[in-house]
Amino acid sequence: MSSHPTGSIRNIALTGHAGAGKTTLVESLLVHSGTITKAGRVEDGSTVCDFEAEEKAHQQSLYPAVATMRHEGLLVHLIDTPGFPDFLGQTLSILPATEMVAVVVAADKGIQTTTRRIMAVTSQRKLPRMLVINRMDEHLGDCEAVLERLRETFGNEVLPINLPSPDGSGVVDLWTAESGEVAFSSVKDAHQQLVDQVVEVDEDLMTEYLEKGEVSPDALRTAFQKALREGHLVPVCFTSAKTGAGVPELLSVFEHLCPSPLEGNPRPFAIVAEDGSESPYRCEPDASKPLVAHVFKVTGDPFVGKLCLLRVHQGTLKAGDSVKINDSSKAVRVSHLHEVHGKDHKEVHDAEPGHIVALAKIDELHFNDVVHGGTDLGGLRFSAIEMPRPMYGLAIGAKSRNDEAKVSTSLAKLCEEDPTFTVERVAATHETVARAMGELHMRVALERLKNRFKLELDTHPPKVAYKETIGAVAEGHHRHKKQTGGAGQFGEVYLRVKPIEGGQAVGFEFVDATVGGSVPRQFMPAIEKGVRQVLLDGAIAGYPLSGVRVEVYDGKHHPVDSKEVAFVTAGKRAFIDAVQKAKPLLLEPIVEVEVTAPSTSMGDLTSDFSGRRGHVLDTEILPGDMCLIRAEVPLSEMGTYSSTLKSMTAGQGSFVMDYRRDAPTPPNVQAQVVASFTRKDDDD
Repeated sequence: MSSHPTGSIRNIALTGHAGAGKTTLVESLLVHSGTITKAGRVEDGSTVCDFEAEEKAHQQSLYPAVATMRHEGLLVHLIDTPGFPDFLGQTLSILPATEMVAVVVAADKGIQTTTRRIMAVTSQRKLPRMLVINRMDEHLGDCEAVLERLRETFGNEVLPINLPSPDGSGVVDLWTAESGEVAFSSVKDAHQQLVDQVVEVDEDLMTEYLEKGEVSPDALRTAFQKALREGHLVPVCFTSAKTGAGVPELLSVFEHLCPSPLEGNPRPFAIVAEDGSESPYRCEPDASKPLVAHVFKVTGDPFVGKLCLLRVHQGTLKAGDSVKINDSSKAVRVSHLHEVHGKDHKEVHDAEPGHIVALAKIDELHFNDVVHGGTDLGGLRFSAIEMPRPMYGLAIGAKSRNDEAKVSTSLAKLCEEDPTFTVERVAATHETVARAMGELHMRVALERLKNRFKLELDTHPPKVAYKETIGAVAEGHHRHKKQTGGAGQFGEVYLRVKPIEGGQAVGFEFVDATVGGSVPRQFMPAIEKGVRQVLLDGAIAGYPLSGVRVEVYDGKHHPVDSKEVAFVTAGKRAFIDAVQKAKPLLLEPIVEVEVTAPSTSMGDLTSDFSGRRGHVLDTEILPGDMCLIRAEVPLSEMGTYSSTLKSMTAGQGSFVMDYRRDAPTPPNVQAQVVASFTRKDDDD
């Protein structure tokens, strides 16, 4: 590894919507660099990056994969990413490991959902990006229109650095050439426009350019990289992954124009003090500094076990080193380092800044952890990209008793590998619910459980996790009296409930407002215990209750018969009595849905949202006869939306959704839910 110092490393993520040809493009780049002799095919399951069983079955990238190649003295890490919107979290998780994000766009499909999301995130994180228009040979006539749509959508900083030849069999380099035959536009004009854009980032260079009419190639390259870092330039390349046209030129751009770890924008690390305050920490790509590395992916290998992929940002990591994780004071020994190439791993001795390596069998390591070697770096953390929240849920359970023991461990491993797959026990519904980004994401997760852990689960749609709250002030009372022949039970409670101010329907407050010793102090915790039982089990429909202030203002006790259990029951039933008088409300989760679809479907889609009790927030006409619809819809109405959208848009529509808030259910819905609830009261 030491034969490749930091300046000779390139870390590049290939992103874009599903079907744009990213995996095939990686194969073509590997062939051209001499890393492999023959390109694999997605249809045959023979590519370097799509090696998992689920990927071969679906013939699509479903997980990020690293391909490593060496060419002209450089070490290039290509990270192939999934393109379906359901797997956006997997793609976002690897971006901190790269200096350049190449967004691949199919010439025949243009801008799609994932294209927009990646361009937005990389802009926010100040990550240099470029666009690669693929399939130029098959769809040469669409290339000019796609380029114009890209400029229209993402700004005038989107400029080509090469253009297709008239027959689409190659490209003409605009960076160095000022003349030549191209399929559209003019080489001279495009070259001039590119240089004009680049020199704008350097006033001295722009002055020299205006005075002399030219600048040196080295100065222009330096300005080019500055323009990339500042987002002042988003270069566009044309390729055909199948024929290899434009691929050598793309590889040359990766190697000679894209920034190395020495030239990329610094990553957002921060030191967290004991009081919780943060101060920025700037990692320097210096091999002699204290080690700082970041875990950007966790995966399982059938032979090696748990693998954690990390990117070294500062210092040097060597096999045999003892390192610390996050703020832990305990050192962990690194036994082996692995260079990753698809499913193959090669052991290496060390890793300097910029290197991407894998650590095996370190159970203490998890996604987004910081590995460091400095004594003063205990509070160091990485400001990770915010992951989209998984909202598509299925209630799950083991199919057989023999599988019950391994369900939790298998699901835990799956959650660790995928930051957008979660499993939770929903107290409100007494179900174990797995949540994913969408129907496809969930299906793939279940397939992975079956393929890797030989585990099959029973699944069914989950119950809606409603919440209860109140809308008014009310009082409740209950006297608990029980005589069984010996010592009896007695406790009487008067209490008042109020909505907590702020309108968020969250939180709980318990106040002892009694005077004169009507309820002895030692029984007040028992009353609160009874109230808290209702918070868990609900007062009207069996769902958790919150957003309530409880004031106990009076009560009675007996010097002999009053016991803790009596006041627990009295407090519980007095609270239920008060809530039922306080205009109780049932809240349901509301999600924000963002749909991208053909503009001809806009009317049908907005009408469908209305039928789902939804509210359309915004509509927008996009280039390429597409539209964007944002709406708020109750989560309970979104269970079948994936298949509905596919049917209404002939498979061209896609959507993402995220939790926004809880809102009161309509009276008819609340009445149905309350009517179906039967309380299981305690015995007197």
